[in-house]
Amino acid sequence: MRLYAKFFAMHLASHMQYKTSFFFTMLGQFLTSFALILGMFFMFQRFNAVDGFTFEEVLLCTAVMMLAFSLAEQFGRGFDRFPQMLGDGSFDRALVRPRNVVFQVLAGRMDFTRLGSIINALLVFAYAIPRSGIDWTLARVMVLILMVVCGAIVFFALFLLYAAISFFTVEGLEFMNILTDGGREHGSYPFSIYGEGILRFLTFGVPLALVQYYPLMFLLGRTDNAWWGLLPLVALLFLLPCYGCFRLGMRKYKSTGS
Repeated sequence: MRLYAKFFAMHLASHMQYKTSFFFTMLGQFLTSFALILGMFFMFQRFNAVDGFTFEEVLLCTAVMMLAFSLAEQFGRGFDRFPQMLGDGSFDRALVRPRNVVFQVLAGRMDFTRLGSIINALLVFAYAIPRSGIDWTLARVMVLILMVVCGAIVFFALFLLYAAISFFTVEGLEFMNILTDGGREHGSYPFSIYGEGILRFLTFGVPLALVQYYPLMFLLGRTDNAWWGLLPLVALLFLLPCYGCFRLGMRKYKSTGS
């Protein structure tokens, strides 16, 4: 952790070398995510609810997914750019260094401009939490924290899977954006509104529903099953096959010779 903290400080100092560019890019991230909230606001001016969910309830799951994705993207950006490492031969250098490869990829790139989306998500939380009608006990607060933390880890696992696929395709496959960026966008609403088939896929395939829909039902008091509040912990198991695919890709990797 001490070494990672040094990389953290180094990347932050690097971003601060161009303060104007950094703050304008961060502002752009904030405005992009704010446009999503604004669009939802206007939609709910026309419709009082979506599949039985009010504006404040939808905002709650929007903030969860936005914050989870932004955290994963800020600290896991190295895996999002992994195909470039394979193409320019920089991954070869990581293999000969006396540190874990995953750590090196993580520490090699951090995107602090995502703070714009993080700030927006926190503001949405500040608005939605007191207006959601939820009786906020300690248990519900812990579930909300689990949704964010475990959601970030699930998104990170998807970045890791994207990197694993790149071992075999060299170039990244755009279809993974359906699960990463698409997961964030579609996760702005409870996944149940997309139909039973999508909900099942996001429960047993890519477990985004385990960190969004089911614990949200527990927070809103729409289920008597308290275990639904702990399902974000079950979603962490998704990290194991993703890491296994990455290890398999490493064993099959052949150097570019650069």
